[in-house]
Amino acid sequence: MRYSLATFYLMVCIALFAQALPPLAVSHGAGGAGQASAYLTIAQYERRHPEQKALRKAFSAMVSEKGIRAPRAARQKQIRIAVIYPGQQVSDYWRRSIVAFRARMDEIGLNYHIDEFFTKPAVDYRIQEKLIRKSLDQNPDYLVFTLDIKRHQRIIQRIITRSSPKVILQNITTPLKAWEGKQPFLYVGFDHVKGTRKLARYYLEKTKGKGSYALLYFSRGYVSVMRGNSFVESLRHYPDLKQAAAYYTDGNREKSRLAVLDILNTAPDIRFIYACATDVAFGAIDALKQSKGTEQIMVNGWGGGSSELEAIRAGDMDVTVMRINDDNGVAMAEAIRLDLEHRSNEVPQIYSGEFALVEKGINPADLARLKQTAFRYSGQTP
Repeated sequence: MRYSLATFYLMVCIALFAQALPPLAVSHGAGGAGQASAYLTIAQYERRHPEQKALRKAFSAMVSEKGIRAPRAARQKQIRIAVIYPGQQVSDYWRRSIVAFRARMDEIGLNYHIDEFFTKPAVDYRIQEKLIRKSLDQNPDYLVFTLDIKRHQRIIQRIITRSSPKVILQNITTPLKAWEGKQPFLYVGFDHVKGTRKLARYYLEKTKGKGSYALLYFSRGYVSVMRGNSFVESLRHYPDLKQAAAYYTDGNREKSRLAVLDILNTAPDIRFIYACATDVAFGAIDALKQSKGTEQIMVNGWGGGSSELEAIRAGDMDVTVMRINDDNGVAMAEAIRLDLEHRSNEVPQIYSGEFALVEKGINPADLARLKQTAFRYSGQTP
C-alpha cells in the first residue's frame, strides 16, 4: 500500500471508530427516493440518447469475446491509470476486477502502469479524497473510482470538468442527471436494480407473497438506494409481504450480526433477510447460526463472489445473484483501447454486465460452468 504514515494512522482510527458504532435502524419509508431520482436508468438514458443502445450492444459483444491485439500505434503509447477501490471486504468483486483488467490489458498488448489504492467500504470520504489527490499528483491518463455517497459526486465533478484524467466510474450504471453534457468517460458495472429484481422474484416465489422480512442496507448512499429501495419497490404490489425491520450496517459484518440479533428479538417470525451486500449477508448468517430456531429464515448474498458461492455450497446461504464478474474489468480495458485508437466514439456511456441467479442445491457441474464464465480471467482464487 502506498499511504503516508499519517494517512494510514487516520484510516485505522476511523475504521475502528466505525466498527464500534451500532447498526442504525431505519424507519419505514426512509432511505433516499430523492437520491434515486438524481440518476437515469439505462432505459431512461438511452431514450434520451437513442444512439447509445446500439453502441452498448456492439461494445458488449466485444467484451464477451477474446481480446484482439491492439494496433502498434496504440501499443506504443505509455499510459498511467489510478485505481481507487473499496476492496478491503469479504466480497472479491473489486480484487477480481483489477485482475481481469490487467489480464485483458496484457492480452491486447497495451503499455500501462497502474497505481492501486484499496480502502474499506463506507470509509470516510476525506481519506478517499486524499488518495485521489495523491493519485492525481502522478498525472494519470485515467482514474477509476466508484460513487456511493453524495460527497463522491463533488469530488468526481471537479475532475470531469477538467477533462483530464478521463474518469471511469465503477459499480454504477446509472448516469447522473446533473452531469448531462459532461459525463465521465465510462460508467461500468452491473445494474443493481436488475440484480435486485431477480432476488425479489425469488423471494416472492418462495413466500407466495406472504409473511414478513427484514432488510439490511449497506451504508447511506447509492448502493443502498439501488439495491435496498428498489427491493422494497419490487414488493410494493404484494401487501401481504411486509417489512418488519430495516437497518443501515455500513457494510460491516459485525453491525449486520448485531442488527439481526435485534431483529430476531422483535420479529422472530420473519421469512427472510434481504442483504444488500456480501459482508452484510455474512453478518446475518453469523447471527442466525448463534440463534435457535432460525433454520427456516432465508438469507441472500449479493454479487456471487467466491465466498458466497462457497456459502451456498455449504448450505449457509440460500441464494445469490451472481455477476459475470470479470466482464467489468474487460470492459474498462476495451474502452481504453478504443480511446487510444482514437475510436472513443465507439465507447458507450454505460457498460452493464450480466447476472445469473444461483440457488442452494445447484448442480455442481452447472456451478462450475458459471464460475468458468464469470471468472475467465481472475480464476478461482484471485
